[in-house]
Formats: sequence, structure tokens, C-alpha cells
Amino acid sequence: MVEAPQTAEGWFSLHDFRSIDWDAWREAPESERRRAIEEGEAFLKHRELVADADTGESALFSVLGHKADLMFLHFRPSLDDLSAIERRFEDTALAKFTERETSYVSVTEVSGYVSDDYFEEGADAVDEGLRRYIEGKLKPEIPDDEYVSFYPMSKRRGEEHNWYDLEFEERADLMADHGEVGKEYAGKIKQVIASSVGFDDHEWGVTLFGSDPTDIKDIVYEMRFDPASSRYGEFGDFYVGRRFPPRDLDAFLAGETVPTGREPEEDSAGHPHGGSGHGESGGHGEGGSHHGDDGHGHGEGHDHSGAGGGSAHGDHPHGEEEAGGEGDHPHGEGDGHGSDEGGDDPSDADIRGELADLDIYAGQPHGEDVYATVLYSEADVDELFDEVEGLRGNFDHYGTHVKTAVYEGRHTDRAAVVSIWDTASAAETAGGFLSELPDIVARAGEESGFGTMGMFYTVKPDYQTEFVETFDDVGDLLGEMDGHVETDLMVNVEDENDMFIASQWNAKEDAMAFFRSDEFSETVQWGRDVLADRPRHVFLA
Repeated sequence: MVEAPQTAEGWFSLHDFRSIDWDAWREAPESERRRAIEEGEAFLKHRELVADADTGESALFSVLGHKADLMFLHFRPSLDDLSAIERRFEDTALAKFTERETSYVSVTEVSGYVSDDYFEEGADAVDEGLRRYIEGKLKPEIPDDEYVSFYPMSKRRGEEHNWYDLEFEERADLMADHGEVGKEYAGKIKQVIASSVGFDDHEWGVTLFGSDPTDIKDIVYEMRFDPASSRYGEFGDFYVGRRFPPRDLDAFLAGETVPTGREPEEDSAGHPHGGSGHGESGGHGEGGSHHGDDGHGHGEGHDHSGAGGGSAHGDHPHGEEEAGGEGDHPHGEGDGHGSDEGGDDPSDADIRGELADLDIYAGQPHGEDVYATVLYSEADVDELFDEVEGLRGNFDHYGTHVKTAVYEGRHTDRAAVVSIWDTASAAETAGGFLSELPDIVARAGEESGFGTMGMFYTVKPDYQTEFVETFDDVGDLLGEMDGHVETDLMVNVEDENDMFIASQWNAKEDAMAFFRSDEFSETVQWGRDVLADRPRHVFLA
């Protein structure tokens, strides 16, 4: 018997496709339509808040064409949770104006293609990057305001081409090649693939997300020419649409373009009502797994590097593309979600405001509206740079890529890989790739305490040595401060004048005490003479 890879399951998924009975809608009294909108909006907001379960994700999408008008997408820990959601919708006044066109039931999954060690020895046996990758696959996030394409697919079981007759290594090689196509779409396409073996008519449900719908077309088209699809792929109906927030339900039913882009109302406590997806659901970022992350290895200790892991008995339809994606927010921009153990969850705007009061510029590197992902590795710096250079060559194909560089630590044994993008979505995708680099030990924002603060400085060449010596003096001061954990000056391996300072504190107030110190103020004044550009202080947590 051909080897069937082991599997581990995560959240269950329901794609619920509904059409609107437009004749009934037009003929209904205004009061009845208003009630339907209010109850439908309340139901959908409740789902996006995940108030019906401990964890999960939900989203609402418009659908184009004759197959449906709306798609409700739900991820929940159990099938019972999804069943309850179905029944609760039928209790709303909106339900009477809808008909279910179709639905799809599946479950997220990782397989033995990812790592034998994970299944044989447990999660602790694999590195941090792979654990993050697996968590992102099993508990995916749904991107905000993105175009979507959903389709079911199976692997062929014909007389001439039968996927399940192939040996494990042959399937792994095919998926690795298939994954190379997906890599070209890093930063453009995100995906969730869930197994429906035994649950629905096909073997997987594939959900692709992208800000440009033509990117969805292009990646599906290119992959059709790969043998993993051309010989062994069988596809069901495709559905295409776009996510919009529940508050726009009335606009959708009125024939307006959604999402409308209008701002959510606020309640008496100043918290937003509505909002696009995660604005309501606890601040989840634009996470999600990435269709563009096809099939390459996941760093050290992976048993089938490049094999492209698989969904549904390990035979992933697109080469285990979704690297990383656990919702690790691109904290370099404006998420500002602290991990302060004292319960402090400072907003980025609040921190920047405090710095502004101290006459300290707190912008982003390379402009105001960029997103940074920073990961730390204990690998040999030259080996790490070679890996990053290969990824950067792919990143440079996209207009959203600003910069990716390796910074070598001076006082620690780890290096920092910094990737800066114009959009949070692109930074998330890059984070997925970067998490697979060798010997990744941490990601900025995941450490205990206040998190990390990234400070970028470009030094005039004549002052490079003086800047480093001054930093060492400041480092001595930091070592004496309450709440300081670690600070290191890291130097770009390609440009010794480009510095990145990573600073870790027990709590926000500890870091702010340093910023308020006379010593820091004097350093800021001195820096205006020795820096080639304005310093950028980026809060990564």
C-alpha cells in the first residue's frame, strides 16, 4: 500500500453561499426590509466578533455572477459550532429573503509532508518558524477588504493518472515543483486550503485572497500548466467576490459598491461598531496563509525540504504554499499591539504621541506608511544573507517591497532580518517566507514584556565609528536602568552606515523612562549632526 502521510487538523470551515430573492425584497414593506438589515447585520457582526465561540474567524463577501450573491465564511473549532451558526442565521429576518445555493464543509490540516518530527516527536521537536507556520495553517485568519476566489478540487484517480498510486517521494517532488509557481506570487496572493475528504464532494476547498483579482486569475492559470494540476488536478465551480463589512449590508442590498469605505460608528466607550472584519474581532491583523508561499522548505530540521507539504492526507493541492501567516502582525507600522505582561496594551498612536511631546520623531523607516517584519536568527550570518538574498530577488519584483536586509548583532549572537513593505498584507507574506530561514529563534513582537522597539539610523560615513562608540556608552546606561532586558546595535551586512537598534523592555513605562532621560535627549541632539537622514523609531510590538 502506498504511504499515506499523517495529518493534524485545526479549525473546521463552512463556506455558505446565498442568493437574494430580489423580487421578494423589492415587494417587502420598508419596515420589514429594515428589520432584515438590522438582524442580518447584527448576526454577521456577532460572527465576526467570534462571540459564539472561544476562537475562530468569520467574514462576509459579495459574490459576482449567477451562482450566488453572498458568501458567509466561518472558521470554528468544531463542526457543532458551525452547525449552530447555520441554525442561528435561519432565525434572522434576513434569512427569509435568501436561498442557499450551495455550501462547502472542510477542516484545516497539516500533514507529514511538513515534518515527520512534528508528528513523531511533537511540536517541541520543531523550530519556532515551523511551529508558527503550522499554527497559521491550522488557525487561519481572513484578510480584510480582499477579493476572494473559492473553488473545490480533487486529485485525479483515473486509469492513466492516479495520484494515490504514486509513491510518497514522487508526490512530494511534484508538489515541490508546483510550489515554485506559487512563490512568484508572494505578497500578492494569500490562501487557505482545507481538507474536505469525507466531508464534501471534493477533497479540498481552496480559498484565494488578493487585492488585485487578476493576480488570482494569473496564479490559477499558471498552475494549470504544472503536472500536479495538468495531470492530476480536477476542479469544481469557481466563485469570485469581495469582502465587505457587515455595516455595509444595507448598501449591498441597495445596489451600491461595497465595501463603501465609510468609517464605523463608535459606541459610548469610543469603540468602533462595524468595521472591516478584524477591526471588530480583537485586532487580528491581515494575517492568513499565503498561496504565494508554495512548496519550499521550512528551515532546519525539515524532513522534506522543498517537498511542499500537503493537505488532506498530505497531498496538498498547491504545494503547501502558506508559509507563516499566524497572524503575526507587521508591528513596524501601526498595529502597536503590545505584549506587556502587566496588562498594558499601548496603541502605536499613543506611544508616538508621547514621543512627539518629548520632541522625538517617531515615524517609520522610509516614509510614514510602511510595514516592517523583523525576525531573529542564530544562523551563520553569511549563510543567512545568502538565503535572504535569494528571497529578496523575488520580493523586488513587487512594487510594494521597500527593503529587506540582514543586520548583524554586535553584543548578541543573533542577526536580524528586516523586511519593509508598503502594505501590511505584503509584510505578512514576507514574514511567512522569512520564518523559514535557518535557525529563526524569534519574531519581533513575540518576546515577553513590552516587546521590541526598532530604531533605524543612517550614519554619515565619517561618523560611523563615533556613532558605534556612543552607542556603547548609551548601552552602559541602559544596563543600569530598571526594566531593561536587552538592547543591541545591529549593522547592515551590506552597508555599515545603516544601523538597526533592537531594544527589549519589561514594560512600556520602562522604555519611556529612558526616552525621558537627559542622556537620551543629549544623544538625540548629537545625532542631528552625525546622521545622514532623520532617525526612524519603529515600534514592533
